[in-house]
Amino acid sequence: MNTFTLHPLQKVIEERNLEEVMRILAEEPSCIDLKTEGGVPLCLYAAQTGGFSIVKFIVEYSRASMNTVDDRNRTILHYAAMAGDLEMNRYLVEKVGMDITAGDADLMTPYQIAWERGHKELLAYYQERVGAPYEEMYHNPVRTGMFPDPSIVRVGEDYYMVNSSFIFFPCIPVSHSRDLIHWEIIGHAITNPEWARLDELEGGRGYWAPDISYNNGRYYITATYRLNDTGTVYRKQIVVSSDRPEGPYSEPAIIDEDGIDPSIFHEDDRHYMLLNRGARIFELNGDCTKQISEASLLFYGDQKRAPEGPHLLKKDGYYYLFLAEGGTGPGHRITVARSKTLKGNYEPCPYNPIMRQTDEKAGIQRCGHGKPVCTQNGEWYMVYLCGRRVGDGYSILGRETALDPITWTADGWPLVNGLKGPSVLQKRPNLPVQNLPAQNMMKEFMTPRPPEKGAVRFENGEIVLKGSAHPLASVRSRNILVRRQSAFCFRAEAQLTVPEMKEGQEAGITCYYDENTWVCCYLSKEGEKLTVRVKEHIGKEDIEHPREILPEELVGEQFVLGVETEYLHRRFYCGKVEEEKKTLTELPNVYYLCDEGISMGKRFTGAMTGIYGYAGKEPLFIRFRKFDYQELSK
Repeated sequence: MNTFTLHPLQKVIEERNLEEVMRILAEEPSCIDLKTEGGVPLCLYAAQTGGFSIVKFIVEYSRASMNTVDDRNRTILHYAAMAGDLEMNRYLVEKVGMDITAGDADLMTPYQIAWERGHKELLAYYQERVGAPYEEMYHNPVRTGMFPDPSIVRVGEDYYMVNSSFIFFPCIPVSHSRDLIHWEIIGHAITNPEWARLDELEGGRGYWAPDISYNNGRYYITATYRLNDTGTVYRKQIVVSSDRPEGPYSEPAIIDEDGIDPSIFHEDDRHYMLLNRGARIFELNGDCTKQISEASLLFYGDQKRAPEGPHLLKKDGYYYLFLAEGGTGPGHRITVARSKTLKGNYEPCPYNPIMRQTDEKAGIQRCGHGKPVCTQNGEWYMVYLCGRRVGDGYSILGRETALDPITWTADGWPLVNGLKGPSVLQKRPNLPVQNLPAQNMMKEFMTPRPPEKGAVRFENGEIVLKGSAHPLASVRSRNILVRRQSAFCFRAEAQLTVPEMKEGQEAGITCYYDENTWVCCYLSKEGEKLTVRVKEHIGKEDIEHPREILPEELVGEQFVLGVETEYLHRRFYCGKVEEEKKTLTELPNVYYLCDEGISMGKRFTGAMTGIYGYAGKEPLFIRFRKFDYQELSK
């Protein structure tokens, strides 16, 4: 049995006995590196309990490093914020250089700690240093859940963003904002099932890395159309356009040029498409539906590993070329190069990479693939993708969208967030705060591949779902209605009218990644018995958990299936509407619902949750009275 022995240094820190702290550290300098029983390094613990004089001595005379963090990546300033000592905090910020807005592994900042604890004097000081009260700050990521590969354009006072949708339909969400922080999906680039061309595509394929641009009263969206690896052509580009940002958009025009991550650059009534590797450029015709020149290389990139996501910006006589490099994992980054002429040569920025996460313990990781935008007030910002990890490095929410300010150096180079990497807490843009209407669940819903015609109906506030002829594990499965998981902790609950079912049919809820990895909680008919159970599908393995037999009289009655999640933990429950719900199965680690979970196919999306039905050969229609999704605090 392991027992913890309290070191004398911890005791005298708690007693605020400076003389004894000095004596102990003089005799045993290395003991400052010890931890409390709770795992807190003593130099951080001193900021929370020991008082300013002891902290000042530790900083200036001990061997303690001010880079020391605890196991949640909290700094000494996090602990000082807990204590609320204004003099100590001022010293740590102004003399030691600690960051008021630095986030721990859970994205908690010293500023938020002071705000939650109501330390008024400390909050006033923090506000003075940061330049804004806590209520006027924003948190990254600004779009949570699967919103990867962002592209943005401003038209007047309105901002429009598109993100990758892969095999989910409708394709390529178009979102609107007026303050760059609050976003609402207003439409999609492809809403006609016949134009989507997703039916046979495996999870993770489909529409990659879209770009949105605006020229002469028309909006243009381009994206890579990624096929399965079964033929000789894997990648094509599509272009759609509309005179309204929400659409409807034109039928996709196909550009048969290999590559990924297209963007369109408009200049003097001419139009150019950029593609990787590095940045290749070719000209498009007047309505951007045809390629009219051969592609040529502008610049391969600065780091030269996986250069992609090219975007061009013309400013002050320069063409600025922004690239994503380093792959989409921990080495992801944004670099920039510039030229006086469109075709180059391009000079790389001496400050590259202008955005990268270098802290392996930070809560926000894999930052890259960005596009700049200038506000109507002349402020510059960058939207870029990021990922947040839980457990042993699982980014279960998928790749999300973050936002940080751009400043321009005296010699004309853009720097994102002062080269400090992604921010956790940032001052809001100087734009009127947008109050979004109540969430429209219908705009949040999507299906893996288009549903069958008439198979998903919204009637009088209810959802009528036709069961698919194929199971969840099949690429041919249809009518799975899901939404993005937007928080690590949430509750999703479906209330359905228990249908009359045939042997083997299913009606239930699912936590879904793709056809290769999911978990479901469902009602079924097994022989003559009505049952409810949980099933996991991990690669090629099915794990069926113990079933519960339900009374046959439930058919036609209202029944609830729900899931409550805390990070990688899932608790499935069920019961009649008016009765207390019973826990059916608990799963401690659904690691497989994320990019890193297993190695099978293209894994670029994120966890979803929603409802489904499996009919097999016999028809099945399921009436869901409601589906509720609620984020939970932790």
